[in-house]
Amino acid sequence: MSSLIKNAGAFIFWMLMGMVCLGQSIKGTVTDSLGKPLSFAGINLKNSNNMVIAYTTTGSAGTYTLQVPADADKNSLTLEVSCIGFKKAAKPVTGFTVPYNFKMYTAVHQLQAVIVKDKRPRLRVNGDTLSYKVSDFSSPQDRVIGDVIKKLPGIDVAKDGKISYNGKAISNLYIGGDNLLDDKYNIATSSIPNGVVDQVQVMQNHQPIKMLKDKVVSDDVALNLTIKKDAKMQLIGQETIGAGLPKKYYEDLNAMMFKDKYKAINYLKGNNTGYDLAGDLVSHNMGDYLQRIDNDKPSTVLSLGTAGDPDLPRNRYLFNQSGALALNNLINLKKDVQLRANISYLRDSQHQDYQRFSEVYLPGDTIRYTEVQHNKRRPDLLHVQFTVNVNSFKYYLNDNLVADYSHNTAYSNLITNGDPVNQTFKDNLSDFSNDFNFMQTFKSNNIVEVYSYVNRSSEPENRVIDPNLNPDIFNKGVNYSLLTQNVNIPSWFTNNYVSYKIPGQYVTQSFKAGFSLQSQKLNSNLNVTQLNNASNLVSDSTRNGLNWSRSKLYAEADYDVPGSILKINVGLPLSLQQTHYSDDYFGLDSHLNRLYFNPHLSVKYQSGIENYFTLNYSLRNNIGNIQDVYRGYVLTNYRTLYANSAELTERQAQNAGLGFNYRKAITLFFFSLNATYSHVYANNIASSILTNNLQQRIVLPFDNNTDTWAFSGYVSKYNFDLRTTFSAGASWQTTKLNQIQNGLILPFNTIAQNVNIGADTKVSDKITFTYKADYGQTTSKSTAIASSSKFQRLIQTAAVNYNPLNTLFFNVSADHYYTHQQQANDLKYFFADASIRYKFTKAKVDLELSAQNLFNVKNYTALYLSANVFTTSSYNIPGRMMLAKVMFNL
Repeated sequence: MSSLIKNAGAFIFWMLMGMVCLGQSIKGTVTDSLGKPLSFAGINLKNSNNMVIAYTTTGSAGTYTLQVPADADKNSLTLEVSCIGFKKAAKPVTGFTVPYNFKMYTAVHQLQAVIVKDKRPRLRVNGDTLSYKVSDFSSPQDRVIGDVIKKLPGIDVAKDGKISYNGKAISNLYIGGDNLLDDKYNIATSSIPNGVVDQVQVMQNHQPIKMLKDKVVSDDVALNLTIKKDAKMQLIGQETIGAGLPKKYYEDLNAMMFKDKYKAINYLKGNNTGYDLAGDLVSHNMGDYLQRIDNDKPSTVLSLGTAGDPDLPRNRYLFNQSGALALNNLINLKKDVQLRANISYLRDSQHQDYQRFSEVYLPGDTIRYTEVQHNKRRPDLLHVQFTVNVNSFKYYLNDNLVADYSHNTAYSNLITNGDPVNQTFKDNLSDFSNDFNFMQTFKSNNIVEVYSYVNRSSEPENRVIDPNLNPDIFNKGVNYSLLTQNVNIPSWFTNNYVSYKIPGQYVTQSFKAGFSLQSQKLNSNLNVTQLNNASNLVSDSTRNGLNWSRSKLYAEADYDVPGSILKINVGLPLSLQQTHYSDDYFGLDSHLNRLYFNPHLSVKYQSGIENYFTLNYSLRNNIGNIQDVYRGYVLTNYRTLYANSAELTERQAQNAGLGFNYRKAITLFFFSLNATYSHVYANNIASSILTNNLQQRIVLPFDNNTDTWAFSGYVSKYNFDLRTTFSAGASWQTTKLNQIQNGLILPFNTIAQNVNIGADTKVSDKITFTYKADYGQTTSKSTAIASSSKFQRLIQTAAVNYNPLNTLFFNVSADHYYTHQQQANDLKYFFADASIRYKFTKAKVDLELSAQNLFNVKNYTALYLSANVFTTSSYNIPGRMMLAKVMFNL
């Protein structure tokens, strides 16, 4: 027993001695340069061979304890500390009784670049901004950025160049974040080479005023073109000069700069090939702007009564000789401060030859018109705009000075129902306006806004008709020489308000008070020139000297909930309007005072990361304008006399809409559905008296209601396997309204249906193919007329691009038009175009030979249906055209 105790004691003794030897440890703390403890710092104990023989980490207080192995050579140990974001530190171990404390200093580590190569197109998402890489969707045939935008999934481009994203029209197009073109973005899409653009960005919920971002709700969608870095450093130009047969010319000379501090697109264009230069200068959202500032500008009163344009692309039917100069320059003086000048001048000469046959279906009768016309137009348009813009988070100022001058002269030689009629029409418009907006943010974060808009316009119109049109109506049955109609509505308008915004944590409150003034005068006379050159009024009832004034006091409370899930905007405007109009010729002196409440509601609910619902409602009361109340007859065109015998038109319009938008960026899928309802009530209705050679229209004091239902859907999907963007859309609309013709009240229901599909595919690296089909059907029904009218239309377009070499490009395209109508034979038209282009790489010069309308179609017939009016119009159009172009880059 004693020996067992001795052995156990010896064992315990040696175990304790071993634990003493293993019990040697190193302690200490690790802090940053400010003395704050660092947790999870790695502590390595290394021997003389730089091998780690022990390891631990610091605790939450920055302390550590490291056990030293018993067999370690105690004379050559090193303690090393490492922590992410800090430089490594090391100390030699000289003993085990003192602590080893470390103070760490920050270090910057750059991760090595990892390149992932994937040729599949993709959509990049950053908040409300979606970015398309231009190189993912472009092909060698694309010359300008507009060619690429048409191919982007989720984006649609209309015939006039208007761009929509997932069914919603964009509010603006920016270049490098700057508003160079102020809504005339066709200039950019038709001029900027696609090779200088890096990305096309879609900005949803776009709020252009920085201080209102995340405070005032906006459902606008805008595009931004980001410019490649190397393109920002140089002057860019894509020049084209061409000539061809028969007697054709084409030139497009431009110079562009896209620096951060200076941006410009300046060009000189001219052609007689049917390319309409006026299309470059279209302001796509001008109507929305005028409604927002409440400026009801008078429209042009007179016309030649021509058939208008056929439903073809303008280059298919336009006979022109046009030239245009556009200067668009923007300077960023310093951060958030810009100066911009936009100047354009367009001169054109256009002519048109056509025949028209119209039928107006009435109960028990049909009114028919037959016309043969030869028309010429000579528009001369000048636009000048200067803008100062300061847009910071504390301060906003925008001043826009605009001047427009247009001089239009038009000629028409026609035969109507067998009678010759010659017309000369001169229309001269001058329009000047200044739009001033100022906002300031106070220390309380509240915002004050001051706004002022002033506009002055005048549009003298003069139309001369000869010879001897309807003498029994205009000259008591006596033959005469000329019939002259003069009209002018000089106008002055101003709108001014002060607004105070109170941003809150969840709601931004806005309170506005202001006034607007409108002053106009409608002067008109219809004179007949006798065979002896004496001139006199047709009658006392064919002149006007109408004075008009309207004043409005208004106040509005707006509430914005700019949440990430739920966005709400509620507007509660109240206005007091006073309208006065008088005309001594007719003993007219009328006053109208109205108090209106026009609420509107907009709701956006983010039901998912990439989908949302929208709801809109508005009630709008408004009063007609000066063109609703003149008593004297105006011959608006050669066969329409128009006058008003009712009081001022009062309208109440209710509009409601519900929409759903969905996208899946990773698969490039877009989908939208929209439904709208509109009800318009008016206190009067236009009544027409129709004969085979004249239409007389007056306004009668009867209730008038118009109801419209509309549904639309849009889908776009990029298929990665087929390298194809598929798109489709559908719409259905029904409109119910009443007309009074020849004393009969005729209720009409017009139903319009449309379906379209499209595909844009990259068959291979050398071949691309596009196809679009658009089918439309319009039906007009009336309970007063036994039969209904219907016509159907199918338009198909296709194009193939083939580049067998990097320097050689072929293009073939075709359009097919099919129209079916119950009252006429089917119409079928086929157009084809082709081009070949060769690129001289070293010289940076391209040579192109193109042919348009290869099958030499020279006549086109179009059908139109509106309520009970059916029209057949036949146009002469340009035949085959050959054009050779030289294209080079600066």
